[in-house]
Amino acid sequence: MTTQPAVIADTDTDTEPAAHRRLVLRAFGDPDGFALEEGGPLPEPGPGEARIRVEAASVQFTDVIIRKGEYPDLKRKPPLVPGYDCVGRVEAVGPGVRDLAVGDRVADMTMIGSYASHRLVDAARCVPVPEGVDAAEAVSLVLSWMTAYQLIHRHAKAAPGQTALIHGAAGAVGQALLRLGQLHGLEMYGTCRAEHADLVASFGATPIDYRSEDFTEVLSDGVDVVFDGIGEEGFARSWRTVKRGGFLAAYGFSAGIQEGAPFLKIGYWFARVAIWNVWPNGKRAGFYGITDLRKSRPEWFREDLTQLMAWLADGTVRPRVQERIGFEDVAEAHRRLERGGLDGKLVLVP
Repeated sequence: MTTQPAVIADTDTDTEPAAHRRLVLRAFGDPDGFALEEGGPLPEPGPGEARIRVEAASVQFTDVIIRKGEYPDLKRKPPLVPGYDCVGRVEAVGPGVRDLAVGDRVADMTMIGSYASHRLVDAARCVPVPEGVDAAEAVSLVLSWMTAYQLIHRHAKAAPGQTALIHGAAGAVGQALLRLGQLHGLEMYGTCRAEHADLVASFGATPIDYRSEDFTEVLSDGVDVVFDGIGEEGFARSWRTVKRGGFLAAYGFSAGIQEGAPFLKIGYWFARVAIWNVWPNGKRAGFYGITDLRKSRPEWFREDLTQLMAWLADGTVRPRVQERIGFEDVAEAHRRLERGGLDGKLVLVP
């Protein structure tokens, strides 16, 4: 059996080949563990793979968790290249690839490997990106907005007219939940810092200053759905705010990471959410994981991200990009993410 060679984009013979650059994490821990590596051959796609030139990659709190070695789905050890998602242009395709061609623009959720100028992707997992949309805005959809979309429509199955509390409403997923909740007809409340109250209100939501107000008192009658990626007190306060017949949609534990909670404690939080879901109290709870859902229902991932890309192209959604950064800025970006207070996405533009 003859193996077909990879299909490579034509290049001008007078043009120097593109440099291969990647930001390597040498050891789990603080942001000083990053090192920029340059040079070497570009990766060649194998069967079913494509090589893309990366246009944009998100720098987000999930990457911080990976950098610290605290992300449960990651089994690899350093040295590794972080980068949970990317948007790029196909430069070469490997044998057996039929649905992608050189020049196509695509997005993928990669978990690692996207802090780079070029990378290999599984061609079957890529989703088309419309021409003309901003790469930094497009990549913001892949993890943050997909998480929000699937939390509303696949996980909580929220109905129009229901009440919803969104924790961290000024953050990347929070803003996505606000806009998508607005489109879906939810009555929303959002916890945030005082300086972000106007931003939260601009989506039609009622801001709650978490530093001066107790959301359990403000919402003493409860809400239908709580979207919680923070996990304060192991989700206990959010659970108290869910009214009978309602749902707690847990999807992260940033409070535990920032407090340095051990894996065992965070594991207990997961177990408790599972127990709450079967406890006979008229309420439900569940932990959403985008990687698990993509594995079990890959068609949903493609369908949902395609919808978001269409909304980006026609202006229905517009992710807020706070800053576009280079490789040399990534370590400081991680520090900024850990300090909190950002109201837009940080995006690496190689």
